[in-house]
Amino acid sequence: MGRKFEVRKMSMAKTAGAKTKVYSRYGKEIYVVAKNGGLDPEANLQLRRLIEKAKKDQVPSHVIEKAIDKAAGGAGEDFVPMRYEGFGPGGCMVIVDCLSDNANRTITDVRNCFTKTDCKIGPQGSVAFMFDHLAIFSFKGDDDEVVLEPLMEADVDVSDVEVDDGVVTVFVPHTEFFKCKTALNEAFPDLEIDVEEITWVPQDTKDISEEDMPTYEKFMDMLNDCDDVQNVYHNANV
Repeated sequence: MGRKFEVRKMSMAKTAGAKTKVYSRYGKEIYVVAKNGGLDPEANLQLRRLIEKAKKDQVPSHVIEKAIDKAAGGAGEDFVPMRYEGFGPGGCMVIVDCLSDNANRTITDVRNCFTKTDCKIGPQGSVAFMFDHLAIFSFKGDDDEVVLEPLMEADVDVSDVEVDDGVVTVFVPHTEFFKCKTALNEAFPDLEIDVEEITWVPQDTKDISEEDMPTYEKFMDMLNDCDDVQNVYHNANV
């Protein structure tokens, strides 16, 4: 159907120190989701998805359990989701998702990443309209029709299905995540899903020149160093 899939999301797990940051970010998000939606993953579907994703990313069980225990205690930080948008090096579009207990600190840190690399932070909605908020499932396969049929029978609102180099990728609106996953599991009980996530997928990409690459890498590293930044999505083609 023509949507070439590539998650353009900042990688945060290249070193041991970076892995610690990943664990911290998962812990913070699990805490917030559990505190706001309940501690039972069977009843809190967002928590269940997050725990499954954390395990796939090799987050230790004690990190997950500690975050849930902290949420059960009732007290603790009051984290609020924040989203910033703008234009990065080479004119690429960027979405920065944060969880913060101090809005002034977060906006200062994120704005510095933009201004110190001659980039431009924009108002809310300035670039998000050029991304699709989708749930994505990828697994080995070579026949999109075989996959599409049971999804249609389960009344899943499928945005797209593509086959590329022996991999099937299914795109659905982010609100259809669990409906799609359930339909796939019921239709193919032995299916091993390699990618299952909710993400922002760019509608178009922007090539980053060799000249802009050092600034692009500095920009991404600076965002990665911000404690409140959870995820960075972009349309850069590097």
